Parts: sequence; structure tokens; C-alpha cells
Amino acid sequence: MNLKFAADVPLAKAFANGYYDRMVLLIQTMFGQILKSNENLAFAVLTGCLRVAKESIFTGLNNLKVLSMQDIQFSEYFGFTDLEVRQLLEAYDLSDAYENIRDWYDGYQFGSTQIYCPWDVLNYCDLLLADRDAAPQDFWSNTSSNDVIRHLIENAGNGTTKQEIERLVAGKEVVKKIRKDLTYRDLYNSVENIWSVLFLTGYLTLQGRPDGDWYRLVIPNMEIRKIFTEQIMDYFCETVKRDGRSLKQFCDALKHADAGRVQEQLNRYLKKAVGIRDTFVRKPLKENYYHGILMGLLAYKDDWAVMSNRESGDGYSDILVEMEEDETGIVIEVKYAEHGDLKSTCQEALAQIEKNGYADQLLEDDMRKVLKYGVACYKKRCMVMLASESEPSMYR
Repeated sequence: MNLKFAADVPLAKAFANGYYDRMVLLIQTMFGQILKSNENLAFAVLTGCLRVAKESIFTGLNNLKVLSMQDIQFSEYFGFTDLEVRQLLEAYDLSDAYENIRDWYDGYQFGSTQIYCPWDVLNYCDLLLADRDAAPQDFWSNTSSNDVIRHLIENAGNGTTKQEIERLVAGKEVVKKIRKDLTYRDLYNSVENIWSVLFLTGYLTLQGRPDGDWYRLVIPNMEIRKIFTEQIMDYFCETVKRDGRSLKQFCDALKHADAGRVQEQLNRYLKKAVGIRDTFVRKPLKENYYHGILMGLLAYKDDWAVMSNRESGDGYSDILVEMEEDETGIVIEVKYAEHGDLKSTCQEALAQIEKNGYADQLLEDDMRKVLKYGVACYKKRCMVMLASESEPSMYR
């Protein structure tokens, strides 16, 4: 008889739900019967993210062979190789999706082999067979709670860890000492342990060869990067809500056409937040982060109707705000200043508002006054410019 166990899954669930010690005792008894004194067992495989030997569940069992992600042996069998992916795509006439699949689902290093996540590749191919224009999706989140990323962000503070997260999201590496013998009791005892968990669970991967216990870690692909950025944005939106006074000041300045105050407050938020420096994506995607920051701030006002990417005039405006009681509307166009020229980028944003008639929808909705803001961002700096109120199109 041959057996395969996902040894750490029951322990992970038990740790998350408060019955960890009882689960250790149960597995210890079960494994002792199945793996040590079972005359009918010829071969068994235990799989999992964390090594579980230190959990004392293998009492009396001393003939285990451990193969980790760094071992050369069998490394090509932990997922799909590049050749296998190409062959799969060719078989289903999906070869034109190769670059998307590589960017989104490749990047893992097992031993010296580059590996694709097989779950993601198969799911996306299945999607493409039904819709050839389907965009890549995040399939990973359906199999994980992503709590470990959230713990890292929550413990980042404003020091080194925060800068390291920003480096990772920007496509750069961080060097960390990895503990391969972590137990679930140790997971969140320190920020350094969290780095090890991120590596062992596949949120980060090794680049090059390790130097003893020191590893150069990177985010493997676009799918995992998307999970990081979403967790960063969710955490930002939750934390800013705790400071109602600052949010009120920001929204009041926006409402009363105080562009200088809006700029001051927005710069303060950008410095505090974990920055997402999209150094390796197209300009429109770089603007998404700043767009998300503004949407998180505007969510404070329950009595404002805030619309994102709403069709208006001859295009889609970034953000439209309607204040029915005051009959005042706001148009915000956000742009990324590719070379750091904030002023000209602000002017470009305001020109786009005018050219495309983004205020038309607000006027149609009986907003008597419309404020138009151009927002230019570069890394952790921004400039906010308000269109002159003397312009005829400002008023109905």
C-alpha cells in the first residue's frame, strides 16, 4: 500500500481555529499507527509547506527523507516546466497566450529549475478555451487566505520592513535569513519569521542560489504581486478610517476648492502608506495605485456619491463626486508623472478633463457647481491643481 498525506494542512487549520494542541496529539497517534507500525505500508509521501518534524508528531519515526524546494532531486516535478507549458498551449491552440501565462504564473525556482504553478496554468487554459480574450486571473486566492501577507504589512511600521515590501512590489529583491524548521506556533512571533513563511508558502521565491541560510527573495510573478498590492490597498483603506479628523480635513479641502490643502494631506498619506512603485508596468497601471488611495480616502464621506471610471462626455473620468445637498460636483483626473514633472502632468490632467467633457455627467445630474482637479503623482509625491473658477464650463 502506498499513501500520500498533506501533513501540514490539519495543523494549519487547527492553528487558525484554536485547537492546535489537540490536533498535534491526534496526528501523532495516527501517524504512529500508519507510518511506523503498519505492516501493509510500502511507501508514503508527506507533503506540505512547513516541515512538521519539530511538532513532535513523528515520535518513534526516524527514517524520513526530506526534499525541499532547494533540492535538485525531483525539482522538475513540482510544477510545469517552460517546455511543458509550451507543449500544452500548442496542443490546445493557445500558443498566443504564452507571454501572459509566463508573466502571471511562472517564476518559481525549485532547485535550479524554473517552474510554473500548474493550478494556475490549467485554470487559465480552461478559461481561454471558453473565452479566447479572457484576461489572466488570480486563481491563488481561491486556495489561500493570504493572512501571512496581511501580517507582514500590519507589522511593517515605517522602517526597514516597509521599505522591503516596497522593494518587492517594485520587482526588486530582499535578502533574508530563512528558517526551514518553523512550526505553526512560531509563525507570527516575529517579522523575520513571517519572511520565512512567505518563502515556504510560495508568496516569495528564491533568486539564484542561497548563501547558507541567507536567500535572495523576489515576488515570483504578476499573480502574487497582485495579491500583495490588493492587501496593501485593503490595509491602507482600513487604517485611514481610524483617523476621522484627518479624513474630514481632506474632504473639506476638496469640497471648498482648497487645492493646496488637498495636496498637503494627500502627500502626507502617500508618505505613510506602503508605496506600490510600479517600475515594470505600463503607465496606466502605475496610476491605479494613486487612484485607489483617493478612492479609499473618499470612502469616508457616506453622503457623497463617489464614482470610479464612470463614462462621462467623450470618455471615462477617473473619479466623479456628487454632493446633492450642496449641488456641487467634483472631477478628479489622476496621472503618473513619468519623469517627475508634476506641474506639466497636472496641466495635462486638467486639459484632458476639458477636452473629453468629463464634467458633462455632473451637469446633467443637476450639479450647479463643478470643481475640476488634476492630480499628478510620482513615487511618494503628488501635486494637486484646480481648474480656474473663472472658466465658463465651471458653472451651469
